[in-house]
Amino acid sequence: MISVSKLLCGLGAAGDGLRYDAASETEERQITADRQRRPVVVWNVTRQCNLYCDHCYAGADLDPAPGEFSTAEATRFIDELAAYGVPVLLFSGGEPLVRDDLETLVAHASDRGIRPVLSTNGTLLTADRARSLRDAGLSYAGVSVDGLAERNDDFRGKEGAFDAAVRGIENCLDAGLKTGLRYTITEMNAPDMEDVVHLLADVGVDRFCFYHLDYGGRGGDIADADLSTDARRRAVRRLCDLTREYHDRGEEIETLLVGNYCDAAFLVEYAREELGETEAEAVRRYLEVNGGDPTGERVADVDYCGNVHPTQFWQGYSLGNVRDRPFGDIWEDESNPLLAALREREDHLTGKCADCRYRDICRGGSRLRALATEGDVFAPDPQCYLTESERSGVESAESAGTETTAD
Repeated sequence: MISVSKLLCGLGAAGDGLRYDAASETEERQITADRQRRPVVVWNVTRQCNLYCDHCYAGADLDPAPGEFSTAEATRFIDELAAYGVPVLLFSGGEPLVRDDLETLVAHASDRGIRPVLSTNGTLLTADRARSLRDAGLSYAGVSVDGLAERNDDFRGKEGAFDAAVRGIENCLDAGLKTGLRYTITEMNAPDMEDVVHLLADVGVDRFCFYHLDYGGRGGDIADADLSTDARRRAVRRLCDLTREYHDRGEEIETLLVGNYCDAAFLVEYAREELGETEAEAVRRYLEVNGGDPTGERVADVDYCGNVHPTQFWQGYSLGNVRDRPFGDIWEDESNPLLAALREREDHLTGKCADCRYRDICRGGSRLRALATEGDVFAPDPQCYLTESERSGVESAESAGTETTAD
């Protein structure tokens, strides 16, 4: 995650120590005071979901799937993660709220010193459920809303899903549970982006996570609905502008970009253009600490039946299963050629990524998108929207004085 509000406006957040080794710069209670040493783990606690979303990376289904962890297995797994030092456990799915033991698992993670957070479609977040999750120790609920009512409901395959998600958000806020919006940008819902921000800000949400589409699960089936290069650049720029507009009005809204580390490079360029060279260099220093795309290093995924993946979007490749070996042993095992290569990816990147001056803060972006489109894990990410002059630092005659378009 890249915090636009931190980098462009100086807004402190709970993740500053985790991401930027900058815990001392804010009074916000921190997830950890130091940059993380162990991965954040996304845990797909179920494959079942009450919706059927077009872009679901996990390929969730309406019916239960065999092989899910029992409560006893799940609590033992949490113990294992705690012993390994995992800082954050993200309960995801499917829809995690279909599990009636979710509060038990959240409480166990909290008791073992892991920060429990939730990714949900929000439609099952009744007032009672929101309060019970708060009481169990849930730190944060991220609710997915992918457009205004008509587009969101079409995206999620169910009429009324938008209204139910907004009610879920309101129930969380009423319970005193920190809540944010998760929004995946595609060609279909990009026109709604700004209106969604304004609407949910009026509801009281002060954290917005904007995800770029990754090509895993059903997300790969709608890759042709991804934004064009120019549209992506405009959307990210508008989010930066919007963040600053809210901040200038005194509204402390945290905005984050997720899933495309080309955004890191763009933020440096944006800061240079809008705020000056000194601010741009400060933004770059934070992003150097952040370290670029975290796949296979600072984020891991464990699916509903125990398979470990390099990221939650890469469900098609397993590093091992926690029913056979402890998570830490799997994650430390660099005899796996893909895991080892991901951790030294700068030596393997090809094409325009190989000599990009922002390679250290992007690290090539999504290796899954590269694989899906080029058949090569280390090919350029098709979502890169930087221009040649931005990548090289040298303005070409062709781009001088013109609106730039990535090649």
